Amino acid sequence: MKKQSNLSRLMDYAGGHRLLTYLSWILSAVSALLALVPFWYIWRIIHDILEVAPDYSKAGHVTSYGWSAVLFAVLSVVIYIAALMCSHLSAFRVAANIRKALLSHIAALPLGIMEKYGSGNLRRIVNTSSAATETYLAHRLPDKAGAIATPIGLLFLLLVFDWRLGLLSLVPVVLGFLIMMKMTGSGMEQKMKEYQNALSDMSNEAVEYVRGVPVVKTFGQTIFSFKRFKNSIDNYETWVIAYTKALRMPMMFYTTAINGVFAFLIAGGILFTRGGVTNELLLNLIFYIIITPVIGTTLTKIMFMSEDSMIVGDAISRMDQVFNEKPLSESKTDSVPRDNSIVLDHVSYSYDGEKNALKDISLSIKPGQTAALVGPSGGGKTTLANIAARFFDPQKGQVRIGNVDIRNIPKERLMNTVSFVFQNSRLIKTSILENVRMARPDATREEVFKALEAAQCMDIIEKMPDGMDTVIGTKGVYLSGGEQQRITIARAILKNAPILILDEATAFADPDNEVRVQQALSVLSKGKTVIMIAHRLSSVTDADCIYVLSDGKIREKGTHSQLLNNNGIYRQMWENYSEAAEWKIMKENKRLEGMA
Repeated sequence: MKKQSNLSRLMDYAGGHRLLTYLSWILSAVSALLALVPFWYIWRIIHDILEVAPDYSKAGHVTSYGWSAVLFAVLSVVIYIAALMCSHLSAFRVAANIRKALLSHIAALPLGIMEKYGSGNLRRIVNTSSAATETYLAHRLPDKAGAIATPIGLLFLLLVFDWRLGLLSLVPVVLGFLIMMKMTGSGMEQKMKEYQNALSDMSNEAVEYVRGVPVVKTFGQTIFSFKRFKNSIDNYETWVIAYTKALRMPMMFYTTAINGVFAFLIAGGILFTRGGVTNELLLNLIFYIIITPVIGTTLTKIMFMSEDSMIVGDAISRMDQVFNEKPLSESKTDSVPRDNSIVLDHVSYSYDGEKNALKDISLSIKPGQTAALVGPSGGGKTTLANIAARFFDPQKGQVRIGNVDIRNIPKERLMNTVSFVFQNSRLIKTSILENVRMARPDATREEVFKALEAAQCMDIIEKMPDGMDTVIGTKGVYLSGGEQQRITIARAILKNAPILILDEATAFADPDNEVRVQQALSVLSKGKTVIMIAHRLSSVTDADCIYVLSDGKIREKGTHSQLLNNNGIYRQMWENYSEAAEWKIMKENKRLEGMA
């Protein structure tokens, strides 16, 4: 099957507006040709003046020629504006339809895709990539039509008056074109891809850095704690400087070539006037000196069009990456779990197809039990929890809830069965009431109020100017990380799903908020099957079973006391945690003594 061109792909989103795109090309080409007509009138003006010199009063047609030149120049501008109006109407429709299609597709994708790409990267694909197509359709394609028409008209003008000077004018054009092809070849396409990758990485890491600012402030870390963000900036800087230096010489020669046309014309003029200066040669020489700057402008436009074509090609490629992600399969049967048990049966999962994030994981959590996942960062804890909630499907093995494969549980039923509280839970810009009510849109105000009360949120509500009707994010109304977490817990309490997944739920809480969050979590977890991910080992000591994950495998499992007696990984983690906690207490006591 023949691959669609980038333009054809974009026109698929234009609908009935595609005709406006084609019309813009025609109008732009007509505008470009009309823009050359004033140069012909300039030639006529110079011709009339030289003919009657030195008695210039006899040049009777200069004024009419001048107004004719102005008329065609204005007409060219008006038609070009009409071309841009047509192209913009179509381009805006294309960009809007692309964004709608992307967002609709992303909404249908499993939540694990967000983790795979990163929110900053996805946002950049939706916004920046679609904006690149808008610039390409609205400006570059009409300009390309004009840039094609201009050399045709220029070629006629350059050769019709004096073919010798015309050919000399084309020499730097050929040189500039050859240099430009060298700069904008296949190597440039690869460089453009690398450039977009560097920008994408920096954008994604910037979002993660901003989200992590509360941790920086809480623990007194510096910006260098965010090594990935700094590395992405350093990599971008290194790439840009190296790329700029690589293009320095070619760009210098290109600029010299396209601006060196005067040197060729002057040399030709000296050569052709050895037998004496004629009015006709002087006229043509002056005319060519006036018109040849258009050549450089046209070549530069073509060069930037090649670059923009590569940019839009890269943008479409990135959008295709998202479009190629498949939504999770939907079950046609409405299977109902018999209870709230969770079983992972020989589950394996890989993000990149090579290194497994989970390797042959098997575990069983009975209804009402609390299972804790601990271990070093990157061990697979969050991946395991995500698979249990069907944020994505395992590549091998099976996940069952209530003895039913979760792939056979309809999406709405599954979402009503599982609640989540993440370490970086987000609230939207609306009232606290509506933020909580997202869990159950038909909930009454009284039910939302009870959920907030159970989540230890009354101190938050009392200090808000409009209580739970206060809109978050307006007029200076903002919540701390711990306060946001409690609102999120209220949402989960209102939902009242029988299975609960907690991923570092107290990570961003200060000491006061942590106590309240723990109290809220106790209310939320009562009677539920819980999967808890934690780095603070003190929060998992009462778990029914603790699973120690490392390198995607379960290394140990058991209760807190059983694992301590094993003298394995967990015992070492507990000793390190206890030493760190004791050191923090000693440090705080010394600080208080100093204040006294």
